Parts: sequence; structure tokens; C-alpha cells
Amino acid sequence: MTPRTYVASPLGFTEAGRAYYAQTLLPTLATVVEVVDPWALTAPEEVERLQAAGRHAELNTLIGARNAEAIRSCTRLVAVLDGQEPDAGTCAEIGYAAGLGLRIDGLRTDWREAGEAGATVNLQVQYFVEASGGRIADSLDALVALLRDGV
Repeated sequence: MTPRTYVASPLGFTEAGRAYYAQTLLPTLATVVEVVDPWALTAPEEVERLQAAGRHAELNTLIGARNAEAIRSCTRLVAVLDGQEPDAGTCAEIGYAAGLGLRIDGLRTDWREAGEAGATVNLQVQYFVEASGGRIADSLDALVALLRDGV
């Protein structure tokens, strides 16, 4: 049985990110885990309707609650950690998953430094990943190998 895995990332916010997420990342991860896609939990029409009505706080609470419920339904979390600084929402999802005792693995293909000396990313983010038994991979192929091997 493949582990149910929440995919935390900021990739749904941009056109280029959405293309990579839908055409490359999710299909590749689906070969080794059961993917839980938080970007699919709230329909674009629902977002547009609530935004148009000025109900931003309600929308934020709805999305946050759905994501938290989805994380609780998983045994693993994969986090995309690219960017000069990893995305704040992704980092929050990592912290929540760590608190629940989930295994966390990261993907950082960005070659820029984003953490303290000796760290791949922020030391606290890296700590939560490694304390969970997970690792930060530097390529999608390396991440798939980690997930496949359970290493």
C-alpha cells in the first residue's frame, strides 16, 4: 500500500508553477505515493465567488481547515522548498505535520542558499524534516528514490 502523502507547495499561485505541478510533480509522485493535492480541495469557482463577495476571511478559514484536515488524513508530507526563502504556508504545513508525527520529505532544486551555515533551508524547517525521519532531496528523481525506498 502506498503512503497517503500531502503535497505542500506554493506552486498553485503562478501559471508556471501550476504547469510544473500538474504536468510533472504530481504525476511523478503518484508513481510512488497516494497524492493528496491541497490545490484540488477548493474549486476555483468557490474561491472566485467568496472573493467577489468580499468574504476573504471566510475563504481563508475554509482553505486552512480543509488543508489541516487533509494533512491529518495522511501519513506523509512532501514539501516543495524552492525559492530564496521557502513559502511561509508550506513551512506552516511542515510544522503542523511534524506536530502530528508525520514523515516529511522536502524537494529543493533551487541552488541559492536559503538557510543558516550548514543548513539547506531555514534550520528549523530542516530540523523538522530530519527529525521526522525525512530528507531534503535536490532533484525530483532523488525525491522519488527516497519515497520509493522509504529512506
